[in-house]
Amino acid sequence: MSDTHESHERTEPAEGASAAVSVIMPMFNASDWLDECLQAILEQDFPDRMELSVYDDGSTDNSRELLERWRQRFEDRGLPILISGHSSPSPRGVGFAKNQAVRQSSGRFLCFQDADDIMRPQRVRLQYEAAAANPTAGWVCCFDLFHQFSASLMNKALISVLNQVYTSHGPTVIMPTWFCSRDWFEKVGPFNEGGKGVPEDLLFFYQSLRRGGHAIRVDECLLVYRYHEHAATHSVLEETIWSLRVHFLQERVLSQWESFTVWNAGKQGRRLYRSLSPTNQKKVKAFCDVDENKIQKGFYTYEDSKERPKPRIPVLHFTNASPPFIVCVKLDMTHGVLEGNLHSLQLKEGVHYYHFS
Repeated sequence: MSDTHESHERTEPAEGASAAVSVIMPMFNASDWLDECLQAILEQDFPDRMELSVYDDGSTDNSRELLERWRQRFEDRGLPILISGHSSPSPRGVGFAKNQAVRQSSGRFLCFQDADDIMRPQRVRLQYEAAAANPTAGWVCCFDLFHQFSASLMNKALISVLNQVYTSHGPTVIMPTWFCSRDWFEKVGPFNEGGKGVPEDLLFFYQSLRRGGHAIRVDECLLVYRYHEHAATHSVLEETIWSLRVHFLQERVLSQWESFTVWNAGKQGRRLYRSLSPTNQKKVKAFCDVDENKIQKGFYTYEDSKERPKPRIPVLHFTNASPPFIVCVKLDMTHGVLEGNLHSLQLKEGVHYYHFS
């Protein structure tokens, strides 16, 4: 690798060589996974012009050397491979690397791929077809193998993606499988380049929704998602994700409501209440629950409040509570009981309640 901080072998696509799809791959110390990842890209059955655009974010292993070994194999298949990066001792972060890979690419559509994941052969073709058939969609997503254990949860989450974006699982279900047009990427703006600890995917996802985007899903498992101790996702603190989710909930939902009920008088419900702005705390008219022990206490007192007297929020049985609700119960923890209770009240998701779990 070059001794200079910036090492760009090819930063701009050749004139007149525009691809239909650019596979966008940030890379940092990916040598353990790279061969499988690249072989899977090479085996795509997409019939149109495709290219791979990689930005190396200062890898200290032999990732760059491995990548160069694959260049000839890609070119023999008619797949251009664009490689650039830096050799600074400090990585600039996944958001920066993605932006650089997009910047040097030429494709009308962008297929985002992590260097430690594995595409199924039909991924690019099927997502391209879905995107071409739905030009007003913001992005196309699909199932990934890691999340198959919760397929029923994913199914519901993706059907109502605009309603369940405030949950911990909603955005993460589709992030590893993003596919969008270059026009849409440029409309939403580049990824946040704050570096380590910044959830650039989540921030981009929220900004996409602010711009009116929605998701189209290919109902097939098209990616093997690798979850390991060196994954970039581990650098993002849970508290950071929580704060962003609360902020987005307040911006998109609570700002439209005069009052609401928090469904769950337990730990998660109380945490949400404490995280709200003072204005939205005042909108909480009650907590509701099914736990008789919580209900019998009658009230939740916000002990940390600076107000005097301290706020005391009624705790009701859910059948005695009134919508709208923010539901702070995990969907996969009640074996259908929660869904049954919501259905019994004849409530419509996205109107009478939103999930925040």
